[in-house]
Amino acid sequence: MRQSFRGKRCLVMGGAGFIGSHLCERLFAEGAERVVAVDNLVTGNTANLSELAGRPGFEDVRHDVTEPFVVPGPLDFVFNLASPASPVDYHQLPLETLRAGSRGTEHGLLVAEAKGAVFLQASTSEVYGDPLVHPQREDYWGNVNPVGPRAVYDEAKRFGEALVSAWRRSRGLPVRIVRIFNTYGPRMRLNDGRVVPAFVTQALAGEDFTVFGDGTQTRSFCYVQDLVDGLLRLALSDVEDPVNVGNPVEMTILEFAEAVRTAAGGGGRIVFRPLPADDPKQRQPDIGRARALLGWEPHVGLREGLDQTIAWFRKQDGGRLAGIGVRRMAGP
Repeated sequence: MRQSFRGKRCLVMGGAGFIGSHLCERLFAEGAERVVAVDNLVTGNTANLSELAGRPGFEDVRHDVTEPFVVPGPLDFVFNLASPASPVDYHQLPLETLRAGSRGTEHGLLVAEAKGAVFLQASTSEVYGDPLVHPQREDYWGNVNPVGPRAVYDEAKRFGEALVSAWRRSRGLPVRIVRIFNTYGPRMRLNDGRVVPAFVTQALAGEDFTVFGDGTQTRSFCYVQDLVDGLLRLALSDVEDPVNVGNPVEMTILEFAEAVRTAAGGGGRIVFRPLPADDPKQRQPDIGRARALLGWEPHVGLREGLDQTIAWFRKQDGGRLAGIGVRRMAGP
């Protein structure tokens, strides 16, 4: 991979976000000559890019991708990760989420076309909704409520896939589509509403774990470095149909709470709350296509990943974790 990205010029939309910032760093590690991170900081954070500040070839651009933009100079790859991505965000920013998936995606496609670049669309397992097929394969069309509280994110990503696919068919643009499953790691926001930061902050503060529903719903958790590896492999491939990238090891939310308790060495009892509307009951990727077409599968085990994540949360805390309220507004 290092030879393949050596000397390449890359644009990362949403580059100051959790995944986007890790991708920016990894691109340089793989030999990229130039990385442009574009972000409006609605959910991103400049601190995520602090390790790259002042590095030759790195550009940190403040812009809302729902407005047209131009990137001077050549580009080889455009990675679109620009979107609110947690239940808290898309409940508070419903129209912004829809615009990011529609206008933002099209503006990125226009830049990629102008530069002759490969366009990689970061889609999501949410396109499967509350799935009736388990595990989820790429040929499953999903079970999504188009007018429910999660619809702004689910349908924005589904529309994004349709838009990218239409550009490939009608304009001949080389595109890649990745369906990202639950991802965790350093740089997640402490209070972003997803299950990993929720449980970790509760454990470190010695608070009770808040579980929505009865805790038997399942998820599979992929460490961010494994996820980024999948993104890069897909970008370098010639695979234009969607590919699942996630960890196929499935567990219940109750099991995950106990894993966090063990890794963090703290946390109280389990407190149950009503399950939000349209919250998926099962979520597990079938990664057969990723294995066969990209040679990709995750390598970081849950305990190793949690140790890295918890260490980062402790470092960010600065003594503030006690008293943090967890704003879980939807399922993990």
